[in-house]
Amino acid sequence: MTDKHAKIVITGAAGLVGQNLIVELKQQGYTRLVAIDKHAHNLAILQKLHADVRAVHADLAEPGPWAEEFVGASCVVQLHAQITGKTSEPFVRNNLTATEHVLAATRAAAVPYLVHISSSVVNSVAKDDYTNTKREQEEMVVASGLRHCVLRPTLMFGWFDPKHLGWLSRFMARTPVFPIPGDGRFMRQPLYERDFCRCIAKCIETEPDGQAFDIVGDTRVDYVDIIRTIKRVKKLRTMIVHIPIGFFAFLLRVYSLFSNKPPFTADQLKALSAGDDFKGVDTEAVFGVRQTPFEDAIRESYTDPRYSHIVLQR
Repeated sequence: MTDKHAKIVITGAAGLVGQNLIVELKQQGYTRLVAIDKHAHNLAILQKLHADVRAVHADLAEPGPWAEEFVGASCVVQLHAQITGKTSEPFVRNNLTATEHVLAATRAAAVPYLVHISSSVVNSVAKDDYTNTKREQEEMVVASGLRHCVLRPTLMFGWFDPKHLGWLSRFMARTPVFPIPGDGRFMRQPLYERDFCRCIAKCIETEPDGQAFDIVGDTRVDYVDIIRTIKRVKKLRTMIVHIPIGFFAFLLRVYSLFSNKPPFTADQLKALSAGDDFKGVDTEAVFGVRQTPFEDAIRESYTDPRYSHIVLQR
């Protein structure tokens, strides 16, 4: 059982999962958190929210003094990941090279345990830069010789979200017309971020060794119904319009010509319509985490006054 006063190092801590995880760990009484991230703006948000957390600005793909932060740690939570991008280079750099350095630092400091956040895409039929590098990243962790567990979440939503449902929620609030690709009947299993972070906290506490857990949102809901739920809880009057999926993909490709960091890419559209049906563990039985009802989670994510107004940069 991990001591609540032990040092916990979190990589990629200023991202979506990390910001939520720090809120959860502090609520559970953890007192020595080290947050490492290369995104200065998002790390500044974290530091402003949590002055008691040690924030370290560092690019893990580059060797550096950040490795000294691992000395004396009881656990490393590996969150850093490249999720979107227009070329393969950032995926290799941030999902593979950075992971190689983190695993080396963890071994060198003799940190006794690692929680690795993988992704449900490793079980997906999709083939793209994100999926391929996340599969290889997980293989690196398993082969590392470190005591570890692996968590594979599905598409997540929650506080701080600059992409995915968070971006869709803000876009819907700004536009009178919201486009849906095709009929929108793409089954999703979105996972509420706070529920997932409670699963991570249980792994930090109990240290399951060598196990991999598929963590799936327990509500099966079509994409179009996700959009309708967001519209309902935010009390929006936006008109939802269906457009042919091929034309939708064309619009995404055009948008990507003008944006270095598109919030939604053609590859993600392919993944959305791939027809994946993920099977996950019973989070209540395994982690003691009863998942929040979907509409309640959407309401908390996008209307709660504590954090719903804070948006990270992509």
